Amino acid sequence: MEPTKIRNVVLVGHSGAGKTSLAEALLFTSGATTRLGRVEDGNTVLDYEPEEISRQGSVGLAVAPIAWNGHKLNIIDTPGYADFIGDVRSALRAADLALFVVSATDGVEVQTEAVWHLAEQEGIARAFFINKLDRERADYKAVLAQLKSTFGTGVAPLEMPIGSEADLRGVAGIVSNHAFLYENGAGKGEEVDVPDEVKADVDEVRNALVEAVVENDDELLEAYFEGQEPTRDQLVKGLRQGIAERAIFPVLCGSATGLIGIDRLAELIVRDGPSPLDRPMPPIAGDDEFTANPGGPLEAYVFKTLSDPYLGRISMFRLFSGTLKVDMVLENPREGASGKLHNLFFMKGKDHEDASEVSCGDIAAVAKLETVRSGDTLRAPGSDVVIEPVAVPSPNMSLAVEPKTTHDEEKLSTSLARTVEEDPTLSVERRAETNQTVLSGMGDTHLEVALAKMSRRFGVEVVTAVPRVPYRETIRASAEAEGKHKKQSGGRGQFGVAFVRFEPLSDGEGYEFVNAVKGGSIPRQLIPAVDKGIQEALARGLQAGYPVVGIRATVYDGKYHNVDSDELSFRMAGIQALRAAAGKLNPVMLEPIVKIRIMAPERYMGDIIGDLNAKRGRVGGMDSFGQQRVVTAEVPMGEVQQYTIDLRSMTGGRGSFTLEFSHYEEMPPQEAQRVIAARAEE
Repeated sequence: MEPTKIRNVVLVGHSGAGKTSLAEALLFTSGATTRLGRVEDGNTVLDYEPEEISRQGSVGLAVAPIAWNGHKLNIIDTPGYADFIGDVRSALRAADLALFVVSATDGVEVQTEAVWHLAEQEGIARAFFINKLDRERADYKAVLAQLKSTFGTGVAPLEMPIGSEADLRGVAGIVSNHAFLYENGAGKGEEVDVPDEVKADVDEVRNALVEAVVENDDELLEAYFEGQEPTRDQLVKGLRQGIAERAIFPVLCGSATGLIGIDRLAELIVRDGPSPLDRPMPPIAGDDEFTANPGGPLEAYVFKTLSDPYLGRISMFRLFSGTLKVDMVLENPREGASGKLHNLFFMKGKDHEDASEVSCGDIAAVAKLETVRSGDTLRAPGSDVVIEPVAVPSPNMSLAVEPKTTHDEEKLSTSLARTVEEDPTLSVERRAETNQTVLSGMGDTHLEVALAKMSRRFGVEVVTAVPRVPYRETIRASAEAEGKHKKQSGGRGQFGVAFVRFEPLSDGEGYEFVNAVKGGSIPRQLIPAVDKGIQEALARGLQAGYPVVGIRATVYDGKYHNVDSDELSFRMAGIQALRAAAGKLNPVMLEPIVKIRIMAPERYMGDIIGDLNAKRGRVGGMDSFGQQRVVTAEVPMGEVQQYTIDLRSMTGGRGSFTLEFSHYEEMPPQEAQRVIAARAEE
């Protein structure tokens, strides 16, 4: 397939807008499937995971190709839920056109706006499909007005619906000045003259389209001012150029489940959609002048990895340059290793079709490259080009996980590692301070789905909890104490005495041990044992069992016995010294403070700031980002462990945030007492 005959289209938008239904309608109308898959029936090609079928919604991206008028369209279906934004970012890198699916009943929703900015950053062309026009309360004109007010004058409607709600019968083309009626349920429209009922609307919208097109062409604009209307061919050419230059964003309409307007959408993608050679190259390291070239060096970008029970690891990639043939050797620069591509195929949901060759610009997959991850470049050996990976959003919600049975501990570790490799927006860490394994992701639904997949694939059942906050302790006073360990049980005994001075460090962090022993009251070789004992005691805490930081321990005297003194004796002496001094050191609790950056529409800022104040947060500033407001604050970590849920509730899902550890600071006494009491109860 020539690159000019390939179209890579990613379906994006808010959850429930009908992206998967639209993809299934394209598959059916093109003849790629013999039945129309329906999300509510759980029989779609693209939502095939059990978690997707049970939730009736996408939780990961999926790809399926269709053939249309001698072209190949790779349809990439993506989740609409904010928790799975990582897959959307990856899919945008693989696509040439982002098709925003918008519900005619709900209009522009939060994910539509969020993904618009991501597509803008990726630099790819954009278009709209107003879906569900056959539903009750569908309002094409209201949604179109909302699109224009939200995304600007480049929004250009190419169609008007004929009929409304249950009486939706077809669509009228603005450029063609013809209508298409759908009465056979096969998804192919019958071309007729524009009905009188919509002629006035078509003429009005056509004027707006003409203005949008001529604004991007100086010659057409000059002629237009002189009263000369562009011809249909000039309109089509100007429209195609405006789409490729990301200046015009066409709007089509119809019903995915009613198979209305689907063939017109495919026609637009083929006729006016950008080919892989029209797409701006993603950020490249190693060669600033690198361009897509069918005869150039092989350069592929892995945008998704997943596990298959039969094929093992599958790496889905977009070939940006060169022509790839089976058994070719490609290099993974991140690993510094090369591998032969034996198992090459095209994906169609969960199914696949073997491939012997992949054209420049096409999307394909390869199996059994075990070291390859999402975001990797696969390139010809000797090349120095690296396609920079998409920016992965930082996880903002965490769960402590542990196996239900000790028998599954090793299996849990392996399954967590495999799960995180498949989804870069997940992370896992072992927190020594709290003795917990913590899985972090983009929200509660994201984590719930990840654990469900892990249980199904690896047979691991886990118990989850909100992670413990890694509090710390420190001291505010100095004290000296004798640490004495003496034990006699017949035969050789144990004896060690250490005099230790404890004092706070000025920076309030770390630990410092000073040897100030004179005259050999403690043998030099036994002094490290005192240090070790003190560190053991500090790790156990002074009040609530949390590690003590910001302390200097100076051992300045001691006693030993020629026979009974050993390392164990002086390690115990160090422990006893801290215990003896504890009551005089004025210990206090420290809590971790995080820097939070919240982005949301201005109308929610009052509620957000009020909530931050209630969480003991300190607002540092407020700024603007496009149509959004951004507030930064410092807030105790323990107050925002479930902030994903809180912010979603306050903003209706229109807010987002990032967290970054800042520092530790002393807790208010009443909060400290609460933590101490809770730890004692544990």
